[in-house]
Amino acid sequence: MSDIEIPPGDAPSAEARQWGLFTHLSSLVGLIIPFGNILGPLIIWQIKKAEFPFIDDQGKEAVNFNITTLIAFIAAFILSFVLIGLLLMPIIGIGWLVLTILAGVKANNGEAYRYPFTLRLIK
Repeated sequence: MSDIEIPPGDAPSAEARQWGLFTHLSSLVGLIIPFGNILGPLIIWQIKKAEFPFIDDQGKEAVNFNITTLIAFIAAFILSFVLIGLLLMPIIGIGWLVLTILAGVKANNGEAYRYPFTLRLIK
């Protein structure tokens, strides 16, 4: 889990940091709306990526993480037929929640967060 170092002169503005927080935490919409965990960050990233390079980076990261989590959850669901998935699904869910909140806090501090175990599908 490595964070990208941002030179002091290139630190994101307060507005960019706030949108970074929103980008990561918007995935919590997935708790209410199906596929909201992907749609929330995707919408914010698409709207704000031209305005803030920090959001372009963090939006891609949030979307990639949520796609990876969805793939892992689908695999765990399939494995639930042989019972191991019943153990994996709560672990994936708790990990998703903790890492999403951690990423939001880091983005709000102006740090470019990198989720662990994420497939980099969007570059």
